[in-house]
Amino acid sequence: MAYRPLSSASGSSVPPLSRPQLAEARRVRAVELFEEGGSNTEIARAVGVCAESVRRWRRVWEEGGAPALRRCPATGRPPKLNDAQVETVRAALERGAQAHGFEADLWTLERVGAVVERVTGVSLSRASVWRLLTGRLGWSLQRPERRAVERDESEIARWITHEWPRIKRGR
Repeated sequence: MAYRPLSSASGSSVPPLSRPQLAEARRVRAVELFEEGGSNTEIARAVGVCAESVRRWRRVWEEGGAPALRRCPATGRPPKLNDAQVETVRAALERGAQAHGFEADLWTLERVGAVVERVTGVSLSRASVWRLLTGRLGWSLQRPERRAVERDESEIARWITHEWPRIKRGR
């Protein structure tokens, strides 16, 4: 298994909006439409939700204003790595696995975990390493293509054009 950074079609590494971010964007748009005097049905159609959600949002908006419809900060345990540590890890991983003493230039969860511990002093579980790679660093799983070292592309092309048709005809 290898891990590589995700890249979009435009070459930008800006990740798409997450589900919670999209939900908040809908609520913010609904607030704009509330202020313009739109009906619940029109707003529901405009933001792509049911009218009951818009009614609930309107009640919250009337009681607490637009800030009441913003996302709340995540609760629970804070991440083990802060943003500066994540960037340090990113820089270390981008140097490649061989730069860290591994024989093949291939990242595995165990190898990434070892590098994270070496550069930050923080020990992460396999699941936390996975979340770090996919969530915070935006990398994706890449599997190496299995190909024989002795593979001869010109011989394969010759066999497909000359031998395979003969075998297929049964001669």
